[in-house]
Amino acid sequence: MNIVRLIVVVTLTLFVIACTSLINQNADPITTQKIQLNQLGYLPNARKVAIVPNVNQQSFRLVSLDTGKLVYKGKLTSAKSWQAAGNRSFKVADLSSVIKEGRYFLKVNGVADSAEFDIASNVYDKLHDSALKSYYFNRSSLAIESPYGQQWSRAEGHADNEVKVHASAASTSRPESSMIESTKGWYDAGDYGKYVVNSGIATYTLLASYEHFPTFYQNRNTNIPESNDNIPDILNEAKWNIDWLATMQDTDGSVYHKLTTLAWPGKEMPVQDKRERFVIGKSTSAALDYAAVLAMATRIYEPYNNGQTKQWLSSAELAWQWAVSNPNLVYSQPDDVSSGEYGDDSFNDEFSWAAAELFITTQKPKYLEQYLNFRSKIDVPSWSYVAYLATSTLLIKGQAIIPPVIYQKIKSEQLALADNLVQQYNDNGYQVPLVESDFVWGSNSVALNKALILMQAHRLSSKQAYKNAALSIIDYVLGRNPTDYSYVTGFGSKSPLFPHHRVSVSDGIVAPIPGMLVGGPHSGKQDGCDYQFDQPAITYIDDWCSYATNEVAINWNAPLVYVLAAILAD
Repeated sequence: MNIVRLIVVVTLTLFVIACTSLINQNADPITTQKIQLNQLGYLPNARKVAIVPNVNQQSFRLVSLDTGKLVYKGKLTSAKSWQAAGNRSFKVADLSSVIKEGRYFLKVNGVADSAEFDIASNVYDKLHDSALKSYYFNRSSLAIESPYGQQWSRAEGHADNEVKVHASAASTSRPESSMIESTKGWYDAGDYGKYVVNSGIATYTLLASYEHFPTFYQNRNTNIPESNDNIPDILNEAKWNIDWLATMQDTDGSVYHKLTTLAWPGKEMPVQDKRERFVIGKSTSAALDYAAVLAMATRIYEPYNNGQTKQWLSSAELAWQWAVSNPNLVYSQPDDVSSGEYGDDSFNDEFSWAAAELFITTQKPKYLEQYLNFRSKIDVPSWSYVAYLATSTLLIKGQAIIPPVIYQKIKSEQLALADNLVQQYNDNGYQVPLVESDFVWGSNSVALNKALILMQAHRLSSKQAYKNAALSIIDYVLGRNPTDYSYVTGFGSKSPLFPHHRVSVSDGIVAPIPGMLVGGPHSGKQDGCDYQFDQPAITYIDDWCSYATNEVAINWNAPLVYVLAAILAD
């Protein structure tokens, strides 16, 4: 009897092994590559696509997380590739026809299930508010306290009420080693410096977010100390930096280029950095960026009876006059200084931007004439090339006061630029308007400034193709990219945990401050860190070491705020 039982057990075991072997022969092996999609989710009526590894399958399934039931089955495209991302091929899953709100995931045989994601009308609300609130967490001269800071509360750092004038910034009225007060402002990036040029485009973009979508911001509470006054939170936040900018002008109208220590701070909290701080250098670019922002701020804050607006406009025009008299002063890094340079040697774009802002605010014809004199070819904006900011302001705010022929010419150029971005979107297998040359330091900012251009083109024309291309960039930064990272801290199933940001690396808290956009991939490798890849779209690591790809910066977060506001207000 025991022998019979043994024979039966052995026979059944061999049968199970044989069946399992047969099943495994017919099953697809599970690839280690991931389905890449927007890890936060999609708006109900938006285009929705995901990138699927090139497995031997022709279909995908969308499953409801709540019910576990199949809600949609679709066809995968044929295999595609993107040179900037290396030699991996992929397929595209389009689930745009699904509009019912809920939580979902994708299934494809041979691939691990996708990250869970939402389809919801409010899917980007919290992201927008956190991206904006990241500026509060980066305030200088302020303690970040509960209930505003939650677990990221910290002591005040860098009061900057006694800042030395560096030899490179000295003047007759303010000689070397004299002291000025230069409080407030935002820390620029992963360091604790404050830079007029980079601050200029960042502040502009936040002010434009409000000026272009004022209704969206009227009752938006981001839980900052000023939230209960009668001024929208985004304007309170921007004013913290404008108040600092106003301290950076010398008595003759010139503007200091930056306020930093002579060398980089260490891995330490702001309160621990006791190094001497200086205003360093002057430049034509700083003066013009200053003039543009202060002129813009004048008209935006005027309805709130801010007593500073007349002074802001006066100082903006003084900075303009100084720049006209000093049109080619290039910032030169002093030998004893190693903080960020933000050097620029071409200023027609800054002149055109400052002239446009001064014209819209004052309506003085001489500033429109100056804009036309300095008018430059438009391209994707950056701290070093701001010609597009003039176009943006004139198109959104100037139609009633600009001669129609001039306005139409500016509009045609803007739409032509946007059409070029749509073509990039159509040509890219990943369905995102990025080309290999976009992968520079801060590539995610390049992407989002393209989205800004596209959303403005959508506003000017109502053409859906512009909005689709802009939304694809939001998908890209939130996970539908070759690295499988959502590039915004605290958002998505796989987001950066170790950004190059001194507060986040020094505060003893595991989670970084949420809502910060990291710079993103490119193949420069200026930091000497250990990267696994060389192709520009996948050369990224989530590591404090990687200031080339994983640093944060105020000018990178600003277009994220703007684009989300444009989408949510549309």
